[in-house]
Amino acid sequence: MPTQKVSTMRRDELAFALRQVVGERGVLSDETDLVPYGHDWRHMFKGRPCCVVLPHTTHEVAEVMRLCAAAGVPVVPHGGNTGLSGGATPDDSGHQVVLSLAKMNAIRNIDVIGETIEVEGGCILQTAQEAVDDKGLLLPITLAAEGSAQIGGIVSTNAGGTNVLRYGMARSRILGLEVVTSEGQIINGLRRLRKDNAGYDWKQWFIGSEGTLGIITAAVLQLTPKPRHRVTALLAVPSPAAALQVLCAARGAIGETLTGFELMSGSALELVTRHRQLKVPLDAAAWYVLLEASSSLPGLRDATESLLGDVLKKEMANDGVVAESQQQEADLWALRESITEAEGREGRSIKHDVSVPISSIPDFLRTADEAVMRTFPGTRINTFGHAGDGNLHYNVIVPASLDAAALNRLVHDVVVYFGGSISAEHGIGQYRVDELMRCRSPIELAIARRIKNALDPQNLLNPGKVLALR
Repeated sequence: MPTQKVSTMRRDELAFALRQVVGERGVLSDETDLVPYGHDWRHMFKGRPCCVVLPHTTHEVAEVMRLCAAAGVPVVPHGGNTGLSGGATPDDSGHQVVLSLAKMNAIRNIDVIGETIEVEGGCILQTAQEAVDDKGLLLPITLAAEGSAQIGGIVSTNAGGTNVLRYGMARSRILGLEVVTSEGQIINGLRRLRKDNAGYDWKQWFIGSEGTLGIITAAVLQLTPKPRHRVTALLAVPSPAAALQVLCAARGAIGETLTGFELMSGSALELVTRHRQLKVPLDAAAWYVLLEASSSLPGLRDATESLLGDVLKKEMANDGVVAESQQQEADLWALRESITEAEGREGRSIKHDVSVPISSIPDFLRTADEAVMRTFPGTRINTFGHAGDGNLHYNVIVPASLDAAALNRLVHDVVVYFGGSISAEHGIGQYRVDELMRCRSPIELAIARRIKNALDPQNLLNPGKVLALR
């Protein structure tokens, strides 16, 4: 069916045309089949797709986009649905097509010498990690949802994780992209180059754009040698300022081997011990640091134990323990990774994924805590996060009746005051659009709208996400 005739199509006619492209089983339109695609992971946002399309190839994605563009039908890209901002959820109009790359999950190439992997957008992160593991290589993007998160979603949200401190955000791992535009054009930039300074680096426009500028169908990711040695330690510290002293000491003692540096409040781990029945192998403390180091060279454990002895002697930390086995490492990380679940069992919480300059963390926490407790008495603050890169999950446990928007504004105002960002790694999606419009400067928003208008003039790609087009 010619593309130019689709503009007058009804919903069932569009679904028929899409099936001519992707096959009968490549389009879901039954209401039961649509349910999993109509809500986000946290069930905060609910919508109703027109249909769900599951293409098998990049050329099919391009033809789907051409059909939808001609029909004026918006397209919502859908990955593993592990996002926390509602970025992959359609609205409730029943007029938006959800595009899932779940069937485009191939690993196209692994270059051991060049240390790269080329994967399709629907490939699960853990699948890619396992594919390079036995080759002595590491894909160092680590997420709690790596068993279901897809590469396309990871790239389009510029995902973070627990080892950003050493390996950077997803952006720093991306050498090349293959992208389908809103009009159905294919941009093949799957280069495996470490150095490419030939003009604009256009792939950066799509990384972190949350599917609002193009569909990421494949990516070339930079790998790194897999470390042979790892050390994990838990420290009890008296304050966030003391934690930063430990961070500086760790940088000086074990340098680039420092992989993770997590800060957790005593109240956060109290929730974990109460709701998950996990044990903290240290006496109760106001704050804890979970530290991980990894290296391919021997001597890491001795260096890390020497570091811990030094910070204890200088009273930067009150107590500490070093994992003696892989099981003990897993047990220590389980404390950190169980905080969100334990918080959910405690009751309603308002979450803030923010970042501030690392040196400002103590002042930010003190200022934000005072402001929240003064304005919203009776709430409880639950802070944890990736202090080594300035990213904090500043969550507040609140009564059911509390105005979430007012609390968001208060916390974000403190974040902006300290020169921070209202979204460190979770993205904007539809959850934080209004706050981004409020907190970003007019010129930054104007530039963003110019880019959006240039690459998606009909506003058909994930409308209502990231940017308010007013």
